[in-house]
Order: sequence, then structure tokens, then C-alpha cells
Amino acid sequence: MRFCLLIMAKSPVPGQVKTRLCPPLTPEEAADVAAASLLDTLEAALSTPGAVPVVALAGVVRREDVRDALAECVVIPQRGWTFADRLANAHADVARFGMPVLQIGMDTPQVTPSLLESCAEFDEAALGFALDGGWWALGLRDPLHAEVLRDVPMSRADTGVRTLEALLGLNIRTLPKLSDVDTIADARAVAAQVPGGRFAATLTEIAAVTR
Repeated sequence: MRFCLLIMAKSPVPGQVKTRLCPPLTPEEAADVAAASLLDTLEAALSTPGAVPVVALAGVVRREDVRDALAECVVIPQRGWTFADRLANAHADVARFGMPVLQIGMDTPQVTPSLLESCAEFDEAALGFALDGGWWALGLRDPLHAEVLRDVPMSRADTGVRTLEALLGLNIRTLPKLSDVDTIADARAVAAQVPGGRFAATLTEIAAVTR
């Protein structure tokens, strides 16, 4: 089955990404962690059977390794003032592909091709809760149903439940619960799950984490 694997991503610019990792990380180190997370996510997406990776990108990418990875994907700009609007607009933009959509972010570098392929199997909708009360994955047979996200408060402890309520009326599959990377404790826990990835390697190289 072919499906659009939509990845919401932000350019890893110091001071603009993963700011909740600072301290103990510096803005430059936090940007390196964000870049590693994005690269691991893109690698998994590009290896997922049936997936057409589309990256909804905010910001200008200056890192060559990230630019090279993005060159293998379809890249579209994020549109909207709020994150909820950018989510809804990204789904509307990929609706033209005529495929179901599985949308994730760039802060779950522990995802694997087999997990993503499995999560793309749903009838009308799918939702993967995050440990912090938000969600890490949203699947929609009709991407235009993401319009309901405009009224959902984002980045809150009840965002996952509020999103589920907004999707009521659809046949919703519950996906595995994952931890995304917001705090340094999150980062360490996720790195322990995938010790062989770029994400874990980057954390290991950062003195502020290993001290």
C-alpha cells in the first residue's frame, strides 16, 4: 500500500530548536541533537515500504548533511502562524497526492521502518499518543480531516485527548505510545532505545550530557 509519510520538521538552527534542552545543552548542542533526530527520522522514513516521504519544513537548512537527506524527499514549506494551523495546512497540501497520510514529527528518532509501515495500516484514522500527553503520529485516510486540528490546543498535557475528541466520528486505531524528545531526560531515554543511531551518538559526544 502506498501512503504519504508526512514529517513536520524545523531547520536545526541554534536557538530556534529544542530550546527546552538548554540547559544543560548549549543552543549549538541542542541544534546538533535536533539535526541528528531529524536525520534518523528521515533515514527510517526513506526505508519504509510503501512510504512517499514528504517533509513540511520550517526555516532555512544550512547543514549539508540535512540538505542531502532532504534532497531524497518531497519538501514543502510549512504555512500558518500557529502550529495547529501549520499541521492542518500541511495535510491539506499533501491531499493532492490522493493517498492516505501518516504524519509524524522530527522528535521521535526511535521510529523504525517496520513500525512506520505498521502504523500506516488503518481504516479511517490512527493516533499515537506520546508519554507527555501529546501525540507523535496521526494517520488519516482523508488528509482534509486534519482541519479539526485548528481548534486543538497544542503542546499541552491534554493535547492527545483533545485531538482524539476532535476526531470522534472516525474509526480510530490507537497506535503504540512513544516518548518524544522535549527534555534532556527524554533525550537520554530515547537514546537508550536506539544506541546505534546518530541521535545516541550525538548525545554521547556532548560533554554536558556525559559529565
